[in-house]
Amino acid sequence: MSDRAQMMGKLGELNAAAELGGGQERIERQHAAGKLSARERIEFLVDPGSFVELDRLVTHRCTDFGMEKHKIAGDGVVTGWGLCDGRKIFIFAQDFTVHGGSLSSAHAAKICKVMDLAMRVGAPLVGLNDSGGARIQEGVASLGGYADIFLRNTLASGVVPQVSAIMGPCAGGAVYSPAITDFILMVEKTSYMFITGPDVTKTVTGEEVTKEQLGGPATHASKSGVCSLTAPDDRSCIGLVRQLLSYLPANNTEDPPRAACDDPTDREARELDEMVPAESTKPYDIKRVIRAVVDHGELFEIHERYATNIVVGFARVGGRPIGVVANQPAVLAGCLDIHASKKGARFVRFCDCFNIPLVTFVDVPGFLPGTDQEYGGIIVQGAKLLYAFAEATVPKITIITRKAYGGAYDVMSSKHIRADYNLAFPTAEIAVMGPDGAVSIVYRKEIETAADPAAAREGFVGEYRDKFANPYSAAELGFVDEVIYPRLLRPRLHAALDMLRDKQQQNPRKKHGNIPL
Repeated sequence: MSDRAQMMGKLGELNAAAELGGGQERIERQHAAGKLSARERIEFLVDPGSFVELDRLVTHRCTDFGMEKHKIAGDGVVTGWGLCDGRKIFIFAQDFTVHGGSLSSAHAAKICKVMDLAMRVGAPLVGLNDSGGARIQEGVASLGGYADIFLRNTLASGVVPQVSAIMGPCAGGAVYSPAITDFILMVEKTSYMFITGPDVTKTVTGEEVTKEQLGGPATHASKSGVCSLTAPDDRSCIGLVRQLLSYLPANNTEDPPRAACDDPTDREARELDEMVPAESTKPYDIKRVIRAVVDHGELFEIHERYATNIVVGFARVGGRPIGVVANQPAVLAGCLDIHASKKGARFVRFCDCFNIPLVTFVDVPGFLPGTDQEYGGIIVQGAKLLYAFAEATVPKITIITRKAYGGAYDVMSSKHIRADYNLAFPTAEIAVMGPDGAVSIVYRKEIETAADPAAAREGFVGEYRDKFANPYSAAELGFVDEVIYPRLLRPRLHAALDMLRDKQQQNPRKKHGNIPL
C-alpha cells in the first residue's frame, strides 16, 4: 500500500471512529431510551447534506484517574454549522454516549469555538444539550470550561438568537448556559433540569421528589417558566426549533425573514365584530381574536402553559413576522400578576433585540390584588413589563379590545410609552377603574344620602360609563389613533406594519439601563 493510500486510510478510520462516538452499543442504548444520537439530531435539524463539522478529532487532555486510556475523538460533543431552511446556523450537540456527554475543558473549548464563530458571522446558535454535567476527573478545569461558555452566552445575548434544546439530563452548573439563552425547549420523559438533584434535595431539606417532579418538562413549562416549549420526542423538539428559527433574523442587524403569503392582507374578519363581548365581566379567548387576523390563523405560542393570563408568541401578517403580546380575559380576567409580568417583559425585550415588531392586544382590568402578589414584589415585577415596553424601539402597535383600566392601561404599550399606532374597538373601556368602583368613590356621599341608593348608584354608573368607559374620550385626546370596526383589524395591521417598516428611534446613549430585576 502506498504512503498516500495509508494516509487516506487512516483518515477514514479516524472519521469512522469519531462518528461512532461511544460505540454502537451505547448508541443502541440511547435509542432504547427513546433518544436520538447527537449526529442524528443534527441531521434532523439542518437541511440535508449541509452540515460541516468542526473539531471532529479533538480529544481530552486529562491524565488523572486513568483517563488517558479513554480518549474518544470528538470528546462528547459534535460542533459545526449548517443550513436550516437555507439559512446558516451554528450548532453544538452533546453526545451522551461519550463519557455521559460530560463537559471537559476540550469539550468546552469546542463549544466556545463555534459560539465565537456564530458571533463573528452573525448567525443563530442552537445547543442540543444532553450531558451528565462537569467531568469530575478534570476538577476545576471543567468548571472553568462552563464559565467560558457562560461568558459567551452573555456577550451573544441580543446579538444572535440563542436556542437551547434540553434532550437529556441537565443539572448543576450545566443549567446556567441554557438559562441565559433566549429559548429553552425540553423533551417529555427524557429531559430534566435542576440545580440540585432529588438525592441532595432529600438530604438537605427532607423533601422526597422525583427527577420529573423536580425538574421535568411539565414542571418547568407550567410552574417555573424556565421552559419555553415542550415536545413529546426528539424529532418533534427539533421540528419546533426549526419552526422557531423561521420567525427570527440571523442577528440584531437584520430584519426577520418575510415569508410568502397567500392570505389576503385586505381580508376582513367579520367574525371579530361579535367575538368580544360588550359586557366587561364576560370572559372570551383572546387567542381567537389573534388567530382571526394573523396569516392563516397561525400563532406560534411561547410559554403556553405558564402565566396563562397573558399570551405571547410569534405570528405573521402579510408574511411579515410579528411578536404578539395579549392579555387573556379567559384566565384571571386578564389581570397582570408577577408571573405574567415577567413572561411578557422577557418576550418584549427579545423582540426588541431582534427587530421583530410588537403587536399588543389589551383587555386588562388591572394588576392582581392580594398579599401574595404584594409580598412577592408585584411592584417591581410589574415594572419589568412597563420598562420593557417603554425601552422597546421596534414598531409597536396596540389594540384595545375591551378593558384598559388604571396603571395596567399605561403598562400595556400605551401611547404614553411610545407605542406608534394605537387602535381601539368600539367595545373598549379606557378609564382609571371600572364604572362600579369609580362610582363608589366619586359619588359615595350622594349614594349614601339618596332616597333610593340602588337607583342612584345605577344612574351614576350609567353616567360614568357614558362619559369614561368607552374609547372616545381617549380618542379625543389623541391617546387612541383610531376607533375601528373589529373586522377591519387585519387590513389596518398590515398597513401599519408597512408604514412602520423603516421606523428609526434611538434611546439615550448609555452603557445599559438598570431594569428592575
